[in-house]
Amino acid sequence: MTDGPFICVRGEAVVEAEPEIARLSVHVQSQEGDRRKALDRLTERNQRCLELVRSYGEAVEKVETGGLSITPLLKYKRREGDVRAYRGTVWIKVTVVDFGVLGELVARLGDLERTYVNGPDWELRRDSDVYRRAARQAAHEAVGRARSYAEALGAQLTGLVELSDEGLGRDQNIRGPVTLAAAYGGAPGGAEEPEPIDLEPETQVVRATVEARFTATSPDLDAPLG
Repeated sequence: MTDGPFICVRGEAVVEAEPEIARLSVHVQSQEGDRRKALDRLTERNQRCLELVRSYGEAVEKVETGGLSITPLLKYKRREGDVRAYRGTVWIKVTVVDFGVLGELVARLGDLERTYVNGPDWELRRDSDVYRRAARQAAHEAVGRARSYAEALGAQLTGLVELSDEGLGRDQNIRGPVTLAAAYGGAPGGAEEPEPIDLEPETQVVRATVEARFTATSPDLDAPLG
């Protein structure tokens, strides 16, 4: 353990960047009086939705099925009774990388029968260089702040004792995502394609904080203040 003085500081950085991916959550539903018919109808609508999404090729990076359910709907809520219908739901998760087609895709998905679209959720990739850039800026800020304190005391930094990462993350979205719901009847046959929705990517804000402890030479407390 050194006998010299320590200078402890916190370095902070805020970096703004354009999002790299957009996530959509698509729910496809069916509701029929017969269980098998509800499942068959759900299968048809799910396939139609997947075909639409896959038609965008490399603009869509990933398509995943998040879950499937067939739920009986009873006539009476407070006691056992006859089933009045069966409701099927498929949850599809879509990751889009080409924002130029996003507005069109969202509009066309929302136009499908009994299809609900939530999104987009704008994000950075987990391994985005933006996070590393924010961490580096926070570390540089810590060094600069410690050096400034040392110079104010007539001292100089001599070494780094400890550097700890206090936090690195993206600010959560303040506004909620767009939500679209298609009419149960769906678009009438032969209807024109819906107009694309104008979607502006949401700026991503990454914050990084580090705490650092430096050793320094003995301060010159008798030196005149600058």
